[in-house]
Parts: sequence; structure tokens; C-alpha cells
Amino acid sequence: MEKTLKRFGIIGFIFTGIMGVLLHFIYELTDESIIVAPFSAVNESTWEHTKLLFVPLLIFAFIEYRFIGKDCESFWCVKLIGTTAGLLTVPVLFYTYKGALGVSADWFNISIFFIAAAVTFLTERAMLKRKVSCPLPTAVAIGGLFLIALLYLIFTFKPPEIPLFEDPLKGTYGI
Repeated sequence: MEKTLKRFGIIGFIFTGIMGVLLHFIYELTDESIIVAPFSAVNESTWEHTKLLFVPLLIFAFIEYRFIGKDCESFWCVKLIGTTAGLLTVPVLFYTYKGALGVSADWFNISIFFIAAAVTFLTERAMLKRKVSCPLPTAVAIGGLFLIALLYLIFTFKPPEIPLFEDPLKGTYGI
């Protein structure tokens, strides 16, 4: 099982990296299609950059479930915890370094995405390897992931006007 978990962690990290990069550009490449907006970055806000992590993680979770999730009672709970850890890593690292240094470097922002993906898969692997029992029922964990997905959908079109959602290049929010 350890080799399988490691293999899926590596595959998931690569999948998330490739999909996240593609999703960064697909909104512009589709002439700002309203259909792809809920799944891709519609601006350069920190929130939209977390979407680049969430969407591939959710897709990969469904793929991974077919191969190893059925054998793990806490699979969806682990996915919710790992995904949440990754999503929180993005703003924590971004605002910490930007606040400390007063600047934002593209190369470091890209690194944050990959660090967050690594945090996600390392967290999940550690929990699955240790067969951690989860306090949440499967339905609640899946509901949590879908709630996050719903928030991305809503906030793509109607985000709160707070710094997390502000496009630093244009000073706008959402689409």
C-alpha cells in the first residue's frame, strides 16, 4: 500500500501542477468564456489562484477514489483535510512573504502553488498511510468538498470586496 500511496501522490502532484498551469490561462484563451470561468482563474487574485489548486485536486480525488479510495473508509475525509491544508497554504505563504518583504515576485508566487500542492499530497499520504480514522462521516466530507466548490462558483461571479478577492493588477473583483 505504501508504494501505491507514493505513486498516487506523485501522479496527483504532477496532474495538479499541469492542470493548475493550464487553468491559469484557459479563461483568457477561451475569450473569457463564462463556461470555463468557475473552473479557471478569472483574475490574478489570491482567491482565484487557490481555485487553480482546488479544481485539479477535486478531479484527481475522483480518479484516485476508483483505485484506492474504495478500500479506505476515511478517504473523503482525508481529501477534505488535505485539500483544506493546501488551500490555506497559498494565502498564508503569499501574505506572509509579501507582508514581510513588501513585494510580490512571480517566481515565488508560482512556487507557492507547487508548495501548496505538495502540502496537500504529503498530508493526505501521511493520513492514509497511518490509516487515520476521521471524525467526519463520508457524506459530510464529500459535502465539505462540494461546499468549497460552490463557494468557488459563487465567488467567481460575486466575490466579497476584500483583499483576498482583489485582482492586484486591475483593482477589480471577480469577473
